[in-house]
Amino acid sequence: MFWNLLLIICIVCAILSSVGFIKYVYFLSIGYGFAIAGGGLTILVLALKNGWTDGVLWLAILQAVLFVAYGARLSGFLLVREFKSAGFQKAAQTEIEGFKKLPIFVSTPIWLCVAVLYTAQVSPMLYRYANGSKDVTLPVIGIVISVLGLLLESLADKQKSEQKKVNPKMVATQGLYKIVRCPNYLGEIIFWTGVFISGITTYTGIGQWLMAIIAYVCIVYIMFNGAQRLEKRQMARYGNDKEYNDYADKTPIIIPFLPIYHLNKKA
Repeated sequence: MFWNLLLIICIVCAILSSVGFIKYVYFLSIGYGFAIAGGGLTILVLALKNGWTDGVLWLAILQAVLFVAYGARLSGFLLVREFKSAGFQKAAQTEIEGFKKLPIFVSTPIWLCVAVLYTAQVSPMLYRYANGSKDVTLPVIGIVISVLGLLLESLADKQKSEQKKVNPKMVATQGLYKIVRCPNYLGEIIFWTGVFISGITTYTGIGQWLMAIIAYVCIVYIMFNGAQRLEKRQMARYGNDKEYNDYADKTPIIIPFLPIYHLNKKA
């Protein structure tokens, strides 16, 4: 399982996600992006230090760049949104529970749990090189899938920002939002699907398989939970708006063509 190396990665993820002590939501947002970027770079350093990249150095660098790009995009977008969007700042103080101050004895266990989760999420990259895998076909396929997910997230956030500028009193409904109501969460699922796939040919032993599978299941659950909480806030704000209800009733919430339109019971 390479516990000593996982511990090093976990410490890095814990340090980078500790911004959550400023605001609890940062554990799961800005700190999340920092931790994934840092975790990917840490694995690259460990792989180079231990001489695991012979013949696949380009792949190791590519995977590390992917995690850095993911983290930079996520944390960068969230920082810009928080400090430049007056509408988001107002909603954050009144609607988003994560912006409330938590006691240290509550926030510390959360911090430790997310650090472990983020370590598990990047673990497929560690296992690939620590196990001495030299195949490149499946990891390249996984990277391509992840890049598509990253592009989807980026485009979804861009389209949402543009539509909010035009009509700040309505949710985004055009572009990717015609296909699903939470395309950014869909992109997140696609990204981590690619990461999981990239390690399939290298997992050895039940421990490595369990860590990779649990991390993937957790991120899918978190995305659906996030979509549920977002829908709850939208229903509270737009529940009496016919345009919103018509849109929500006919547009899948997160998975295209899957007729799951609501994750909350309508009043």
